[in-house]
Amino acid sequence: MSTQQNVPSPLAEPAKPARITLVAALSGLEGAALVIGGIYMLVMGLLGKPDSPEQAEMGGLTVIALGLIPLLAARGLLLRRSWSRGPALITQIIALPVAWTLLRSHGALIPAGIVLAAVALTALYQLVRPATIEALGIRRPGAEPDTKTEDA
Repeated sequence: MSTQQNVPSPLAEPAKPARITLVAALSGLEGAALVIGGIYMLVMGLLGKPDSPEQAEMGGLTVIALGLIPLLAARGLLLRRSWSRGPALITQIIALPVAWTLLRSHGALIPAGIVLAAVALTALYQLVRPATIEALGIRRPGAEPDTKTEDA
């Protein structure tokens, strides 16, 4: 009888590149910020005195739903799912005009715009790098198909 337990081999799956973890963390951070902001809007719509409670509540629910997209993309990136790159890219592209709007405002919103722009640009750069594309198992246009996955 063997004393070894069924421990997965460290060679079974290649290590996850740090860039994938970075992009997943940035995407998760954006998603969490959206969900927290949506919850705040929802609570203020329910308990506060907004001009239009229905509009505040619907806005809060919409922002929460939009926050789920980068959270799902972050989970997919951590699991190295190729589909997760699309939602992550779209999230970063949408974040850029939001960052620009924050940068053109006044007060405490300017630093928030700087942070959002830095996060979005960093994530975009990492998502379009060939090494990231390869790590996610995405075939580049014109690349030879993988012969292991083709039917005989």
